[in-house]
Amino acid sequence: MSNIFDRVTASVESSQHPLSGLWKPTHLQRLHYGPDSVKNNLLECLPSATSKAFIVTGSSLATKTSLIKSVEELLGSKHHAGTFSKIGQHAPIKQLDEATEKVLQDDNIDTIISIGGGSPIDSAKAISYRLNERQKGKFLHHIAIPTTLSAAECTLGAGYTGEDGKKTGVAHPALAPQVILYDSKFALETPAWLWLSTAMRAMDHAMELMYHPTATEMPCRWMAMFAAGELFRNLPKYKEDPKDEDVITRLQLAAFASLGFLALNVKGALGLSHQLGYALGSPYQIPHGITSCLTLGHVVKLKAESSADDAAQIARMAPFIGVQVSEDSKKDAVAVGDAILELVKILDLKTTLTEKGVGKDQVHTIVNLATRQESGPVYDTVKELVEKLY
Repeated sequence: MSNIFDRVTASVESSQHPLSGLWKPTHLQRLHYGPDSVKNNLLECLPSATSKAFIVTGSSLATKTSLIKSVEELLGSKHHAGTFSKIGQHAPIKQLDEATEKVLQDDNIDTIISIGGGSPIDSAKAISYRLNERQKGKFLHHIAIPTTLSAAECTLGAGYTGEDGKKTGVAHPALAPQVILYDSKFALETPAWLWLSTAMRAMDHAMELMYHPTATEMPCRWMAMFAAGELFRNLPKYKEDPKDEDVITRLQLAAFASLGFLALNVKGALGLSHQLGYALGSPYQIPHGITSCLTLGHVVKLKAESSADDAAQIARMAPFIGVQVSEDSKKDAVAVGDAILELVKILDLKTTLTEKGVGKDQVHTIVNLATRQESGPVYDTVKELVEKLY
């Protein structure tokens, strides 16, 4: 079978044969990591001495932890312009509208600080995009403080849920955060299941970049392999001791490595596992970390069996994640998929669509959303994969 799942053709800016490429980095200025990196560095990350910052976060962090209050106190009245703490899972558009209006009420706001997982981070990007649409040339300086491993802080895109319940989004080079603060103290407040499942989302990024036709060899694929290895090594350690801050920091850096070198010139969606994640996520209210647990191992095996080129790329992951290497790329790539499925089991994250309340009558809808097709060879192959998730 040909490489039927790629939505884009290989860019002249990146090729395997001959090995050549171009990497266009985002405008990321600073990446701080380690315990207390927020307390020690936040103020110097503001763009000016008079900056006003607006915080975007979710209700759990705002009401069940002291994290948001601690950031507000760090900013003080001089820099804190307000906080919006109603961002829900998959970033519903109604909440984006409300947050955007609050930002528009204060012309002095030049900075947005996202605290949380993918939804607050993507919401902050979307707010900045909308602000620029209203006030041309005014993208906000974005400081991201992630509390999960979804790696939304690494991209220039912002996904959110439209009024129809389906995922949509915006993208612009100016939306990539200027600053990322990986603080293990903030991650201590994250539920273990959420931390572990979003780590599998990072694994999803790393694996799908290996066979993405426009991903650069260096640093994108090299760092993706490193990221997968770090995730395989450290996730069982985290499960054993969720308070080990060295392990937490290593996992944060692995999440960055999984997607932080994506580059401005990568074109098209990451891959089938991500497309299935979007089809399953907001429509059925399944967190994206869990969708990756459901789909990634199966998609990797499908890619390994469908395309010799994809199998060769996936097989490169084998020595990084502890899979014995043979002379057979297809065999090694399938083993990588099996290793991912096994890791999901080890982390107690294995689930089914039935357990998530998705009826089998939804198979066509899911496949159609993921493939944008009603029938045909691609549709049939993906349908067979989705049926395995029950």
